[in-house]
Amino acid sequence: MKAILNKYDKKKIATLPRVLFEGRVIVIFTEKDAEKAVDYLMKQPVLGFDTETKPTFTKGKAHQVALLQVSSPDTCFLFRLNKIGLTDSIVRLLEDQDILKVGLSLQDDMRMLKQRRRFKPGTFVELQKEVKDIGIEDNSLQKIYANLFGEKISKSQQLSNWEADILTEAQQRYAATDAWACIQIHEEVARMKREQDFILEKVPEERRTFSTTHS
Repeated sequence: MKAILNKYDKKKIATLPRVLFEGRVIVIFTEKDAEKAVDYLMKQPVLGFDTETKPTFTKGKAHQVALLQVSSPDTCFLFRLNKIGLTDSIVRLLEDQDILKVGLSLQDDMRMLKQRRRFKPGTFVELQKEVKDIGIEDNSLQKIYANLFGEKISKSQQLSNWEADILTEAQQRYAATDAWACIQIHEEVARMKREQDFILEKVPEERRTFSTTHS
């Protein structure tokens, strides 16, 4: 039986082996390439979904979402929204009702994307709700993935410049991993619910308090 925790200790994540998306990563700079990418993605049964925004360190200042990551199990497209915006083809994908698109904190992603262009979201699945069905209370991708797979998603690139002229290899792999990981979580939760081969271990309240106090 697979043991999972309702709350995962963030301090344990540093000790885990790192996971990295090893498939194809394709950066999209033009509207024409966006159309080709969407045509490919529209043929997939399930897609992982995430966004990145350039961090701001000035109070009251915010940037628009710079990158949209959409991944199949083996290929991730990075749409440079700060260069091409929300094209008609991207909106077609976002509004699609047939393909399952899974992500985390989707409400925030949708709000940010709609600041670039209005659209009506199609079929999306919120992973935070899915993991709650099996008793996981954490909301972060890193904690959920560590809990289910015993591996660490690095967050070292999270505060990097997502509006840079050229995204580094580290940025590309980071962005792709986040989107791809959403598929892995979705499929593993579905398998666990189907096969009922897991045990939920609840972390005692005093341990949670101790970890919080000494974090």
